[in-house]
Amino acid sequence: MYVKICGLDTPKNAAVAVAAGADAVGVVVCERSPRHRTTAEAATILGGLPAGVDGVLVVADLPVATALAVASEIGADVLQLHGAYGRADVETAVAGHPRVWWATTLAALTAEGEARRTVGAWGEDALLLDAPVPGAGERWDLAALDGARPEGRWLLAGGLGPDNVADAVRAARPWGVDVSSGVEGVRGVKDPARIRAFVEQARLTPGG
Repeated sequence: MYVKICGLDTPKNAAVAVAAGADAVGVVVCERSPRHRTTAEAATILGGLPAGVDGVLVVADLPVATALAVASEIGADVLQLHGAYGRADVETAVAGHPRVWWATTLAALTAEGEARRTVGAWGEDALLLDAPVPGAGERWDLAALDGARPEGRWLLAGGLGPDNVADAVRAARPWGVDVSSGVEGVRGVKDPARIRAFVEQARLTPGG
């Protein structure tokens, strides 16, 4: 089970995530987010990651050209386009960065049609399915995945935490999981104990 801890606030908490066994650490560069970090802060957080741990830049309102420049500047392994980005945006990002993830909601994915459920249809490396309101910690009805589950490398996000991630993995059968608010004690501030517990619980399922 691939585990991503997103919205990291400090290099210290990024190190906690790595020590806990996370596969990826994400930083958010989006001024309207409570987890927003400046380019310099994001570079510091991702700069201390060891080989084998993916550093993910998450953007939600930057033009793709700007996002590509920031990803290059901070040395992000992955550029995650989150929110109102469409096919042209994803394809442009793919042309400019080795690994791109597209993060969206199940409703938006379904609206794109049957063919879009195959991960990589627009060239992305992975797909992330989030709650209708990203970053709000809202749990969504996983039963809606019946008959609509993506095919390929996809991550489940939205309302996950140490208390429910194991059950969510069993129900949804994703390739990976992503958490942000679910490992916070105060909004925007990561809790080391919750980070450790989340990684442990995410890997309780067979194959995790």
